[in-house]
Amino acid sequence: MKYIVVTGGVVSGLGKGVTISSMGRMLQGCGLRVTSIKIDPYLNVDAGTMSPFEHGETYVLNDGGETDLDLGNYERFLSISLTSDHNITTGKVYRKVIGKERRGDYLGKTVQVVPHITNEIQDWIEEVAYVPVDDQGNRHWDAVDENGVNAATPSSSADEKDVRVADVCLIEVGGTVGDIESSVFLEALRQFQFRVGPSNFCLTFVSLVPIMGEEQKTKPTQHGVRDLRSVGLSPTVIFCRCKEVLEESTKNKIASFCHVDGPSCVLSVHDVNNVYHVPLLLLEQKLHRILAEKLQLSSIPKLEGRLDLTMNGLEEKATMWNLCEGSVANEKVLAMLASGQEDLDTLGGISRSMIDWARMAFKLDGFHVSVKIVIVGKYTGLQDSYLSVIKSLKHASMAVERKLDLIWVEAGHLENDFEGDSGGEEEYKAAWEKMKSADGVVVPGGFGTRGFNGKVAAAKFCRENSVPYLGICLGFQAMVVEYSRNMLGWEDANSTEFDEETKNPVVIFMPEIDKENMGGTMRLGSRNTAFTHSKHDDGSPSIAQIMYKNASVVSERHRHRYEVNPERVDAIHDAGLKFVGRDETGTRMEIAELPRSKHPYYVGCQYHPEFKSRPLNPSPPFHGLLLAACGMIDDYASNSK
Repeated sequence: MKYIVVTGGVVSGLGKGVTISSMGRMLQGCGLRVTSIKIDPYLNVDAGTMSPFEHGETYVLNDGGETDLDLGNYERFLSISLTSDHNITTGKVYRKVIGKERRGDYLGKTVQVVPHITNEIQDWIEEVAYVPVDDQGNRHWDAVDENGVNAATPSSSADEKDVRVADVCLIEVGGTVGDIESSVFLEALRQFQFRVGPSNFCLTFVSLVPIMGEEQKTKPTQHGVRDLRSVGLSPTVIFCRCKEVLEESTKNKIASFCHVDGPSCVLSVHDVNNVYHVPLLLLEQKLHRILAEKLQLSSIPKLEGRLDLTMNGLEEKATMWNLCEGSVANEKVLAMLASGQEDLDTLGGISRSMIDWARMAFKLDGFHVSVKIVIVGKYTGLQDSYLSVIKSLKHASMAVERKLDLIWVEAGHLENDFEGDSGGEEEYKAAWEKMKSADGVVVPGGFGTRGFNGKVAAAKFCRENSVPYLGICLGFQAMVVEYSRNMLGWEDANSTEFDEETKNPVVIFMPEIDKENMGGTMRLGSRNTAFTHSKHDDGSPSIAQIMYKNASVVSERHRHRYEVNPERVDAIHDAGLKFVGRDETGTRMEIAELPRSKHPYYVGCQYHPEFKSRPLNPSPPFHGLLLAACGMIDDYASNSK
């Protein structure tokens, strides 16, 4: 196993997650299998109890792990499925060590940060690095528990060829070098480099190169590397985030003062049109060759016939693409990519997936016709709160070849009560003007009373005005509440989350959920949904099932405590809001929709489809929304029969 560690300095938010994901995508293009680990130095056991305003979204994995949003970047870029153990936190490590101490595993020794905590971190990294994560690997399980969650132990009957251990493990250390919280992890990595050997360990560093008075400043990078070296770690590669392409003089200066092997090891990660260019940017600067030399990749027997370290053709093409970017000549590149007729013989047998990735990156730059999608949310003050939703919309917009125009609406601003508040009239009016301009609307999940009636109002507006609508989790529940109030005449219909005394509880607390403890107690992880009502009363097929390529059962990730009240399902279903997808017991509602004879696209799902969306394989519900918003849904449905 080869280990590549990414650390960061100067400030947080430089894009370590995108950098490590792009590096992994590039290595996959060379024929390597890749896995990834995120180290978060906070004391929380996981991200499940953190405020979206403070930490951004909580990303949910197949096994129900609630993790940092960077794991979403890894999964989307690398098309892998990680586990909760791939997110290491201080809370998890200390909990494990203290558990061992309580059991007497340390045989009476004094338990200390060094060696016990640092050894636990190293053991954790080594163990998790060997867990297969690709689409073919480690998907066989002995059993499921009583809640239907995958067991943690792979079946011994799994085909050995189907279990593919990665060749390279990418490790991102959260925060910045010099933080007190991350010091124990850096010490563990200092020891780890000797445990695995220098040919199996490569450290990289992401830094900021600000521009002041038209001069690229290197001091922040120098100080960051100095802090890193002070703890016994020295980077092989330095990624420099800058608004502009890094000048050669800047590279030379950083290389000279930061103890790396020449300016070729100082890479420019400058601003580009979209993040999908970053793997090509790294490829152009021959990062794969630097890593191959440092990690001695060409000497690994098992990679013979699979590893392509030359990449000559693609390096030249990446250089051409980036030189052309933003110029008139770029039109020729776009035309070539769109046609799919480039001569693959000139690429030396490069991975087809890298060509598809490059085509996607540059094709995205060429979209000029816009589609307006409104997101009605509760946490619009920090867009990272809805990062996976945003990415899913972008993936879907690429599939329909439209430029995505995102419009944000604070859910509370749509409520009548807000209009009556002092000074709220302008925000109320502006919010509804945005709604009226939308080609499509997404109402994502959330928790708490604030803004719920605004989400209900958004669902009502879209239903009555035939505006394509996708409700996710709480947005799905808002659909049910709205329909119950306005179509069934249950005026006080509500969720017991917001009104425990309602006479018409159409959404209720799930009976098996722990009401006392908040962390890790929701219905979490990948669960199956069966399409139990494939045909509507008018004979038309379910549009949700069409978007899932007419599958009878689909698997999606969940994160919720409340569900549609089983006692009210038949009444709502018979009134016209069809529950076409249900869990395997038939008692939990998963997908609701209106027939296309009543509405072009009015779909809600209790699960979170955004967590499984990929750049080259968009989430079906989001894809359907964008098709409907662009007026393409009828043609798509006709061609899918």
